[in-house]
Amino acid sequence: MFGRRGRIPKNGGGVFKKVKENNWEVKTRDKYKVIEELSAKYPIYRLCALSKVSKSGYYKWKNRKIILSNKDIEDLRIKEVLLEAHKKYRGIYGKLRLCAYANLKLNIKINHKRIYRLMKELGIKSVIRKKKYLRKYIPGKSVDNNLKRKFKASEPLEKICMDITYIPLGQKKFLFMNAAKDLYNNEIIACDLSLRNSIKLVQNTIYKILKMPLKKECIIHTDQGFQYTRKEYCDILKMHNVKQSMSRKGNCWDNAPIESFFSHFKSELIYLLKEGIPIEVLKREIHKYMEFYNEERIQLKLKGLSPIEYRKQAF
Repeated sequence: MFGRRGRIPKNGGGVFKKVKENNWEVKTRDKYKVIEELSAKYPIYRLCALSKVSKSGYYKWKNRKIILSNKDIEDLRIKEVLLEAHKKYRGIYGKLRLCAYANLKLNIKINHKRIYRLMKELGIKSVIRKKKYLRKYIPGKSVDNNLKRKFKASEPLEKICMDITYIPLGQKKFLFMNAAKDLYNNEIIACDLSLRNSIKLVQNTIYKILKMPLKKECIIHTDQGFQYTRKEYCDILKMHNVKQSMSRKGNCWDNAPIESFFSHFKSELIYLLKEGIPIEVLKREIHKYMEFYNEERIQLKLKGLSPIEYRKQAF
């Protein structure tokens, strides 16, 4: 491209020959970038002359790159917070929750689009939830769907959704979990674990709930699993004047709140744990997650607060 070092051919060495032939417009900053790349091999003043830019303009552009703007400094602060949250919560927060977290942490207004851009620059992303495939079953004696997908409650312990999920342990063994969710603030108010999917598992949870100050005509909604259609379970609810409600046959959307919780629970904890961990360790991790979910985990529907924080703020 050039002749002897420090000497520029009259025709310009063909540097911008292709540009001229195609009638392209070269921006000044692009010329500066080319000069910077070639400066280790050729004199800067001759490169500037060939590019038809001033040497002072090139040095001004180069020095300006070193100086960070206020926005760049703010981006660095936000990135530190994003990395902190990503590590602390093991990647379970997506752009919206990270945006809420950063706004609370830095006490500045940050748009979720900016958070998404910074996440891409950092190369971090949230855990993707796995699809859940439901199995059909034949229910026993069922009751009407009294909840009717009215998932909003005006007071605590007015409407409760409950269901059972299973956690694979390997060698065709499972750990079963029965959990109850208060629809007022999405809090998990009771949870029990067992190696057997039995009526006793449900009874343990229900006895915990009945000790709480339930609202008059409180609704407890479940699916049509055999544990919830048993006479013992139905009699306990009738004895304490609790209104029973059940999803329609094969319709998981009627119990969407607790199904949504199980989806988050598995993607944010179970799928991140190593396979074959001791059952006692697994139980401890589950109880830790329940505390985190109720006391720390930001929920956008609760104005960026955790379930317990939202309940305390309201009352």
